[in-house]
Amino acid sequence: MSIDDRPTLGKPDDDPWLWLEEIEGPRAIDFVERQNRVTLDKFGGKAFERDRDTLAAIYDRPDNIPYVGRRGTHLHNLWKDAANPRGLWRRTTLAEFRKASPAWEIMLDIDQLAAREGEDWLLSSISSQPGQSRVILSLSRGGSDAVTLREFDVDTKSFVADGFTLPEAKGGVDRLDPDTLLLSSAYGEGMTTSSGYSRTVRLWRRGQPVDQAQLIFETTADHMMIYGSVDDTGARPRTWITDQIDFFNYAIWLRDEAGTTKKLDLPTGIWLQAHSEWFAIKLREAWSSEGRTYAADAVLGISLPAFMAGSRGFTLLFEPGPRRALQGFFWTAGKLVLSILDELRPRFEICTPSVTGWSRETLGGLPGIGVVDLWPLDRHPSESNGDVLANVQDPLTPPSLLLIERGVTSPTVLKQAPKTFTADGLVVTQHEAISIDGERIPYVQTGPATETGDAPVYMTAYGGFGLAVKPYYNASLGKLWLERGGTVVQANLRGGGEFGTRWHDAGRLAGKKLSHDDFAAVAADLVRRGVTTAKRIAAQGGSNGGILITNMLVRYPERFGALFCTIPLIDMRRYTKLLAGASWIAEYGDPDKAEEWEWLKTYSAYHNAKPGQSYPPILIATTRRDDRVHPGHARKMAAKLQAMGYEAWFYEPAAGGHGYGKDNKERAGFEVLGYQFLKDKIGWRDGEGCGLPS
Repeated sequence: MSIDDRPTLGKPDDDPWLWLEEIEGPRAIDFVERQNRVTLDKFGGKAFERDRDTLAAIYDRPDNIPYVGRRGTHLHNLWKDAANPRGLWRRTTLAEFRKASPAWEIMLDIDQLAAREGEDWLLSSISSQPGQSRVILSLSRGGSDAVTLREFDVDTKSFVADGFTLPEAKGGVDRLDPDTLLLSSAYGEGMTTSSGYSRTVRLWRRGQPVDQAQLIFETTADHMMIYGSVDDTGARPRTWITDQIDFFNYAIWLRDEAGTTKKLDLPTGIWLQAHSEWFAIKLREAWSSEGRTYAADAVLGISLPAFMAGSRGFTLLFEPGPRRALQGFFWTAGKLVLSILDELRPRFEICTPSVTGWSRETLGGLPGIGVVDLWPLDRHPSESNGDVLANVQDPLTPPSLLLIERGVTSPTVLKQAPKTFTADGLVVTQHEAISIDGERIPYVQTGPATETGDAPVYMTAYGGFGLAVKPYYNASLGKLWLERGGTVVQANLRGGGEFGTRWHDAGRLAGKKLSHDDFAAVAADLVRRGVTTAKRIAAQGGSNGGILITNMLVRYPERFGALFCTIPLIDMRRYTKLLAGASWIAEYGDPDKAEEWEWLKTYSAYHNAKPGQSYPPILIATTRRDDRVHPGHARKMAAKLQAMGYEAWFYEPAAGGHGYGKDNKERAGFEVLGYQFLKDKIGWRDGEGCGLPS
């Protein structure tokens, strides 16, 4: 029997499945609905419902940590639970928040709003200005990135009649004054880049039609996006305009209150953070200035007025090492806080500028292992007194939310998350696999202290965009995998940011294939160490990790027993033409350039899948409201694999955005469906080998 395996590497544009890219097309929706029924009939039975409800109850627990940000004198929080699945926007005071059961003032009930207006609303973000009662809410339909903007009064707890309102589009605003917004939105004719983001920054005044808003800056359509932000930390009001050329390069402009705009004479490959009369940059590439060369990933600080006057007397604030890299930095009350990973261990340093130079100190009182995330309590830097929040956890220890007052005192515990699974007999260990080219690839293993040689292993990784993967406490994996006798493995692939730019670049563009080799090497190392066998390894990856998982399918099928691929990017021939795809060219390359397609085609699993192979079973899941990674990637890959006779399952809920659901129950259902599939296909019954009931 003849099998249609199009598209192929030889004919990459001969694609019979293009109709599945029509997100709401009747034929495509029929395909999705039929696939959903088949998948749910197989994996959505009583065990699925039991585990979904168990996990949803964990997500809905009243003693979960309510994460907060301070605006003025109040701490604000968006809270979801079973009674409020879309969420409550609420606020309290710091003194009240310290109590075991704080009293909350409800600002907006999103469920009531959605019911009243007949819309699938979720609250995406809040834009406010210090001292102002009016804010701009970004409302998302079903979790999409595109939002509707509406003005809301926090004093009256109501939307402002005839206030600022903008129909659905990607982008947002910052408030210049009570009656003027700095608008960076893709809404309007000619306002969108090829990536689907804003290509203009406009001044939008109260009562003015948005199409009459004053254009103050624009970029070209081939750039990723442009956006403006208001900065009131200086002696005079100012605005920063950032022209994001691609995912990793920026041109930065400073606009004063008179409307004069000046471009900063800096390399484009930087992160920049400014505060008051100072700013700091992190370099992506080595850079020479006034006879001095600074290494890639170095952090430099300088006086902003001096720099604008021509000085280049930078102070070196951070120097990277081979396995020591900056993860981020922020300003709070005139101090620059550096977040560092040193051999994957968290470290924090504080740099304070003055007219006599920069002083530095190490932030103490925090764990030197596990995961520690740090951020300012205040949402507006101009209001900050230096209070910092820290979130501390590891795979077996639930998060603690700590407050470091004024950035110098010993941390105090504000909230402690509940233990959501039994960790008795479990251990966390760190290992390294040797990849195909000899590079050492770290991974964290969590599971029973004693190896059986046949452990049911859940593997995951990301390996992209310079993002470091950290071993967080995971309630769903803990309850539904670890507690039942399984083992969880998280790999730190090249393409991530664990060891800085050199680690990222090694797994970027043509090197993306190496990132996938890294993951396969970890799978092989688990077998070599006697942890498990290949058929007992279940792997999951999402978004950029979707490329990873589908490459395990077509390149390393013998190393896995089952694969779960979520909200994935897969078709590397057409990805730039689908939704936000063009914004990722700096990570992957441009398939319209022949020389770059040469490497892209090596990891475009959609084109490399061919008949007659021993592929493991795979479940590919996406969401219809994902307006970042097009659902067509998942749909087309599932359809092609099925047409070639492979065991490929598909699932696509209607909402969720670039995530797993718009509420806790939907999110739980998405995850549990994947666990049920993986367990079934690696032949694992819950509790097998650990004395638990099945």
